[in-house]
Amino acid sequence: MKTKVVVVFGGVYSSLGKGIVASSIARILTEFNYKVSVMKFDPYLNVDPGTLSPLQHGEVFVTQDGGETDLDLGSYERFLGRKITKLSTVTSGKIYKEVIDREREGGYNGKTVQIIPHVTDHIKSKIYKIIEAESPDFLIIEVGGTVGDIESIPFVETLAQFRGEYGRDEVLFILCSPLILVQTSGELKTKPTQHAVKTIGNMGIVPAMLVLRSDVPISKSTIEKVSSLCHIPFENIFKSMDLPSVYYLPTELFKQGILDSILKYFGLTKPSGSLTKWNNYIRKIKNIQSSIKICMVGKYNELHDSYYSLVESLKLAAWELGKNINIEWINSENLEKPNANLKSTFKNIHGIIIPGGFGSRGIEGKIKAVKYARENNIPYLGICYGMQIATIEFARNVLGLANANTTEIDPNTEHKIFHYIDGRMRLGEQQCNITKKQSLAYQIYNTEQIFQRHRHRWEFNNTYLPIFEKSGYSFTAFSNDNQKTVEMIEIPSHPFFIGVQFHPEFNSWPGKPDPIFLGFISAALKDQRKNLKKHAIKDK
Repeated sequence: MKTKVVVVFGGVYSSLGKGIVASSIARILTEFNYKVSVMKFDPYLNVDPGTLSPLQHGEVFVTQDGGETDLDLGSYERFLGRKITKLSTVTSGKIYKEVIDREREGGYNGKTVQIIPHVTDHIKSKIYKIIEAESPDFLIIEVGGTVGDIESIPFVETLAQFRGEYGRDEVLFILCSPLILVQTSGELKTKPTQHAVKTIGNMGIVPAMLVLRSDVPISKSTIEKVSSLCHIPFENIFKSMDLPSVYYLPTELFKQGILDSILKYFGLTKPSGSLTKWNNYIRKIKNIQSSIKICMVGKYNELHDSYYSLVESLKLAAWELGKNINIEWINSENLEKPNANLKSTFKNIHGIIIPGGFGSRGIEGKIKAVKYARENNIPYLGICYGMQIATIEFARNVLGLANANTTEIDPNTEHKIFHYIDGRMRLGEQQCNITKKQSLAYQIYNTEQIFQRHRHRWEFNNTYLPIFEKSGYSFTAFSNDNQKTVEMIEIPSHPFFIGVQFHPEFNSWPGKPDPIFLGFISAALKDQRKNLKKHAIKDK
């Protein structure tokens, strides 16, 4: 079967959940035994989001082959249940850079290089490349930004051209658009969606389907109105309502008949398969009543999407253990204030996480949080920078190495606990070897070799390893290049104190969270039960 291409656009404004809609369609098709690939077109001029602040664009997701990408690619992986590659991410910056590089090398034979055809042809080449490399039954393409944005015009033009040359019946356009609630009248306004359909139509794209976004119920008459005014069949208009979890959306869209509409558009008959397994997973989530409280000590807390994959990993692990999760967001800078009361801050908290990050802002507050977790036996998980912070805290407060630091923060520190080895950024999936079988690390992963994704420059200074080990700080996993890089640390005398140099949150999928999150949530549940028992005895 020739690869069928489904393109998802967004109208009116951003943050409509286009990525979740695209991911949900991918999941439904996967459950019916189709091979599905995904792509994300991002209109910004950054070559990739690696240099973007998480507060600008959310987390930087890392693919197994080392691509620094938009967080939507993490959603694709979680919904598909498999790893994807750099082929799935395209930015305007990457396209323009490659076109200009080719022009500088004389690759256009003296021609005037223009948006059409050179930029659009180069974008099309990316589509053909992933189709050739992966041979999917379906390719889902999400176009970032909003229809009408000046920076996304080359992508929209490319897709209009692509449909013409690839086959008009082989490409399906879907537009996600909101219905706007007027609070004073309680009326859902369809005019913005009408304008979005008209705008994209003027650019050569005629959507065959609509996904309407709303936080209130959408009546049949409203859908009929949209159908009539936008010239889209009633049965091809779907609803994406506010839901308790993004993982509910495949079930909701399937119930509304989106699979039937997609197959009908492409002239395909429904194959064997069902959404039973996915629905059972959703039913399990819905039946969970109790929760566990975890504290996230970060510095990008103003935008929770900065830690999107980590939050999802915690949810997925908690659900496996029959719990919901409540996250207490603590800005590490607030812990640096003279009047900061750590005992009050961490009251009723059953686990503390310090996630990845870069830079000096808030580091001293993070060190205080680690110290509190270590001294009060609160389960602690440090990820990437969080592992480094934990190690620096131990150096200062246990080993007595005053002003111990990472050279990222203080290049002239006397005790360079973490240093910049060779000027490289370690990116992508790499092998880690767990070297101590009598360790929490081995207990969690139950194997000596694990494969995890990385995104860091600074690494532990191994000359300090003996003094740490002598004082009860254990290094339990190393990189596969002659044990050059420390990958995991722990404190055996602590109920659960572990740090990892890698990013396990990029390896968590529904029904299959990374084991370290299961271990952390299990430890937090033990802490919760311990405290409940302690309070019960006190009350008696």
